[in-house]
Amino acid sequence: MKRSALLCLAVLALAACGQRVSPEQKAKAIEAFATVEKVFQHPRCSNCHIPGDQPLQFDAQTPHAMSVVRGPEGKGAPGLPCSTCHGVQNSPASYGPHAPPGAPNWHLPPPDHKMAWIGLPAKELCEMIQDKSKNGDRDFAALLKHVSEDKLVLWGWQPGGERKPVSVPHDQFVAAFKTWADAGGPCPEG
Repeated sequence: MKRSALLCLAVLALAACGQRVSPEQKAKAIEAFATVEKVFQHPRCSNCHIPGDQPLQFDAQTPHAMSVVRGPEGKGAPGLPCSTCHGVQNSPASYGPHAPPGAPNWHLPPPDHKMAWIGLPAKELCEMIQDKSKNGDRDFAALLKHVSEDKLVLWGWQPGGERKPVSVPHDQFVAAFKTWADAGGPCPEG
């Protein structure tokens, strides 16, 4: 009996210690987060991660035309869902450089998880990304899957028309995100 109690205490003590990250790994992770931040603050990402309910558009981040709003589920207002104009892929080039872009499941984050980060300082952005109460209850594995596989996220690197793609290559971004997440997501200081 004593032996099993001691074993349980040892397991609990080890579990409480959590992940051990060296100072070098933490420094590399914080450096990698600078790349993550650059991507998240790019208009391809931040145009839909907004504090209000009207998405932004273009590189200049102007309010979306036609009174488009987030809606109750993040998919547009009743009667004017995002899919009215945004198809599952970019419009053909023959439609012109400003035709509505497209990707599967075009939407904004839902109102209860807006993930609004335009202009947030790096520390606050870092904390928000990993806050499950704000990020749709995603742990690091789910976040990594989201930024590496989600077709709407991937659209940012192939936006079509005259839109500038995210300025960091996708594979470099995913590697930086993984480096940051593998170290437990340390945040830069204030």
